[in-house]
Amino acid sequence: MAKTPKAPIVDRDLIRELTKLLEETGLTEIEIEQDGQRVRVARNGAPAAAPPRTAAPAPQPVAQSVAAPLDPAKHPGVVLSPMVGTAYVAPEPGAKPFIEVGARVKAGDTLLVVEAMKTMNQIPAPRAGSVIQILFDDGQPVEFGQPLVIIE
Repeated sequence: MAKTPKAPIVDRDLIRELTKLLEETGLTEIEIEQDGQRVRVARNGAPAAAPPRTAAPAPQPVAQSVAAPLDPAKHPGVVLSPMVGTAYVAPEPGAKPFIEVGARVKAGDTLLVVEAMKTMNQIPAPRAGSVIQILFDDGQPVEFGQPLVIIE
C-alpha cells in the first residue's frame, strides 16, 4: 500500500514574509498563530546592514500626556498592542488622526491601526473614556503587548 505524500506543513511564503517584516522593522523575532499552527521566526545578533547610529535628537511623541503615570504598562486604562507591526494614528498619510490627547472615546471606537503583513488592523477602544496619553510615534514599529494608549 503506497503512502500519499502530504502537503508541506511549513508555509515557505509566510516565513519569507515574516523574515521581510523582521528586516523592515529591525525586530529580532516574530511569532504568529493561525488555524492552530504557530510559526516563529527569529534572528540572532544585530541586523547585517544596520545603519550607523548618529547622535540625533530623540523623536518627539505624537502628543504630550496630560498626566504621565510612572509605568504605563501598569495603568488600568492602558491599551496594549495585540500584535507585532507598525502603528499609525491615522487611516492614511495626511488624514485626520483617529485620536488625540484629551479626546473622548466610546468602547469600540478605532484608536489606531497596526499594519502587519500588509494588513491594516483597526485597534478598538476597550472602554469609554478620555485619551490621556499616546505612547507611540506615527509609523513606529510596535511589539506584541507594548503599551500604545492610555484611556481614563
